[in-house]
Amino acid sequence: MRRLLITGASGTLGRNVAPIAQQQGWEVCGTYYTNPPPLPGQWYRLDVRDCQAVMALMCQIQPDAVVHTAYQPRGPELWAATAEGAAYVAQAAQELGIRLVHVSSDAIFDGTNNLYTETAKPNPVTPYGAAKAAAELAVSAIAPRSAIARTSLTISREPLDPHTRLVLDLTSGQSSGQLFTNQYRCPIGVDDLAGALVELAAGDFAGIINVAGAEALSRYDLGCVIARAYQLDAAKLPAAPIPPHAASKVVADVRIDSTLARSLLKTRLRGIEDWFGVKR
Repeated sequence: MRRLLITGASGTLGRNVAPIAQQQGWEVCGTYYTNPPPLPGQWYRLDVRDCQAVMALMCQIQPDAVVHTAYQPRGPELWAATAEGAAYVAQAAQELGIRLVHVSSDAIFDGTNNLYTETAKPNPVTPYGAAKAAAELAVSAIAPRSAIARTSLTISREPLDPHTRLVLDLTSGQSSGQLFTNQYRCPIGVDDLAGALVELAAGDFAGIINVAGAEALSRYDLGCVIARAYQLDAAKLPAAPIPPHAASKVVADVRIDSTLARSLLKTRLRGIEDWFGVKR
């Protein structure tokens, strides 16, 4: 039986990769940093910032493939966990001859040059985007046969992703704020993304591949889709354009082209309305 190691298995994406891989016949192992995921499997505590610990665990588990989802979106450990951690995982995978699928992000772009294909060069404007761009560079240099999956805003029912939680809180009055009408992404359902990652783990594609939803939506339009999916009043969602004082800090328009993935993968990469089963 093939063995798959998922780093960051307790996160939203990792928790969805695990059951899909198990359904496809993989023996699943995963790492966590704080709490193990509430799923069947073999779970190991790992700090990806520790190069020696990463190598030791990979040697112990001897997986056939690794799906690297672990990262830190903010805070003092952002760079070490997101950029250096990816390099350590890539180094161990390369030395041990293990297939690696690294999860990257559309945050590596500045949002001024749409559509973004696989040949687009990173130009991050946020610390998280810079760390993700550095991770891509490290993985491609250290383990060039790896697949680097660039994705977009990931939407999840269980556990709820941050954007969905925000929408639910806005409609209930438990949170304040605004959803930008001119900030665009290509949101993807978490199980569609997870299925694509498992498929990539079983294959031999090398290099960058965009894996995102089939349609671009503004944060506000996405919020309306989510509200309808949860049978809430979308009219309660506050909408506004990105204010001028925040424009330099907000990546406004990142539409990534997933044509290559749709031509190579059997996994459907649906638009988020299709994924939710709702219409505007």
